[in-house]
Amino acid sequence: MPFEDVIKEVGDNIAQEKRKRARLQDLDLIVLDNSIRESTVGQLRGHTLDNKWKIYNEVKKCGFKFIIVAAFSHMTRVDDTFIRQIVARGEDVDNLFAFTEVIETVNDGIPDTKTIPVGLSKMKKAGLINPIIEIDLAIDSINWDVFTVQDMCQLLLERIKWSRRMLSSDAKIMVNLRDFPDAMVYQMERLFAVVDYLGSLSPAERPFGIMYEEPTGKYLPEEVGAWTAGVRKIMDSRGWSAGHLLAHVHKKWALGEMTQLECLVNGANGIWASVCEEGAGLGHACSTVTVMNLVRMGNAKVQERYNCTLLRDAASNVTKITTGMPPHPKQVIYGERALDLAFDFGSIAGGTVGETDFDLAEFFGEDAPIRISTLSSDRMIHERLVDLFDEDPQFTMEMAHTMKETMLADLTGNRKEEYMSAVGIALLFDRSGGKLTAKMADVIEEAEVKSVHAEHLIEEVRRIWDKWDIEEDKEVDDLLKFQSFYNGFMAPYFGCFKCRDTLKALKAINMDNDGYIDWNEFLVYLKWAMRQYPNIKDVDELLSVAFRKGIIPAMQDELLGKPRKAKKMNTK
Repeated sequence: MPFEDVIKEVGDNIAQEKRKRARLQDLDLIVLDNSIRESTVGQLRGHTLDNKWKIYNEVKKCGFKFIIVAAFSHMTRVDDTFIRQIVARGEDVDNLFAFTEVIETVNDGIPDTKTIPVGLSKMKKAGLINPIIEIDLAIDSINWDVFTVQDMCQLLLERIKWSRRMLSSDAKIMVNLRDFPDAMVYQMERLFAVVDYLGSLSPAERPFGIMYEEPTGKYLPEEVGAWTAGVRKIMDSRGWSAGHLLAHVHKKWALGEMTQLECLVNGANGIWASVCEEGAGLGHACSTVTVMNLVRMGNAKVQERYNCTLLRDAASNVTKITTGMPPHPKQVIYGERALDLAFDFGSIAGGTVGETDFDLAEFFGEDAPIRISTLSSDRMIHERLVDLFDEDPQFTMEMAHTMKETMLADLTGNRKEEYMSAVGIALLFDRSGGKLTAKMADVIEEAEVKSVHAEHLIEEVRRIWDKWDIEEDKEVDDLLKFQSFYNGFMAPYFGCFKCRDTLKALKAINMDNDGYIDWNEFLVYLKWAMRQYPNIKDVDELLSVAFRKGIIPAMQDELLGKPRKAKKMNTK
């Protein structure tokens, strides 16, 4: 095939993709927030009343106007109490939504059209005015030959009229096509008939919009996009272009975000989602990731409509509220490592990568932490030292190069460790010829020990320390004389207190050269050991790892009589 034909084909395809990007850049995105409901679906621990209020407040900070606050059933849920409190506290209910079924029961294939669904009844009692009426159009429990699609359309109209009469004449009514993929695959004509009917209603009767979901996560983005385009085309053909069309996508096969963007490209003008991805089916395409994708493409409207700079914190906080744990470190946008700078882009392609990429850290007003690995440049290692521990004469480019050499030596020697944390890079610095500074000790002392097991082991070591401390001065002052420290901790690893090597080793661990070992000086190695080797079982193993893998390697310069300074880089 001639290159000219291939070039034209590629150009045509790219032009089509640019039109998609232009649509996303200009889209005035509507977000119907579902953080209160979605994040609890499928969780091992449900939301308490306090959880719901905290999530509600996080959502409001982000500027989301439309919020789903409840899904009612015959049982009394936390939602019932939460809604009563919302109303009692005077919260504005004009833009709060709740789920309700369109049909309460089905008997012998025929829906009960007389009984008002419990969701609508509870909304009336609670004072909520905006129902999300959920319908299924491909289910076999309904005999569609007897109860036809026209009957379903008539029932929908009755529910809409009841809502405007009994809840509010200004009710923002949504219809959720809950089994959207099945209906599109098996009953597309039936689904389109319902959409066409809703569009044919007078503007005063029409719903606020249509919602739909792809809960299986198994369809390709282009498939869901084509279905979306079909729904929007029918809405537009009825003059219902102002009707909202909101998508919701689950992530089971990792296509969630792309599918959601494809929906927006093909006619959806909004999403209904939680700020974080917690939910059923391995989670869902959350609003934080979708909105930030529009932001990075240059969409100014979402930044005007929402407080986008608060999305990262909100998504992280809702994850913690829901699961009791922070997001996965590598969760995009709001994970701990999402802002990491992994490469020295200034040295790649003349720095053009860094100039053209969207700066996520800058957008959220945070400093991008430099990820330290064997791919880090000497400059990145040096900057990480200064960022964590301030300027110090020892922090040179030569030292940074030596630290990188130590990392490579560790891997060659089957020693697999991290150097990103304050504790990790401090010990790397120490083992590479540096001497731990007082600032390092202060920073590491404040570093959080995330494991309860680690806390208990360090507390046990502290009790041993305090015993020796009291024997010295009858009080705890966080200082041990060299001999006490030797007797309490070093003896198993060094033959005698007066030995030359022992005295040199004690000198090496004494950061401020005051003749004492400070608890914080020792704590550096304990925290490092627990972080690098979290499967340590007991205090004996903790002390063994701290000395054999941390303290003793760091003391090698003193033991060998070498000055504590970095080696020069080999520039040959």
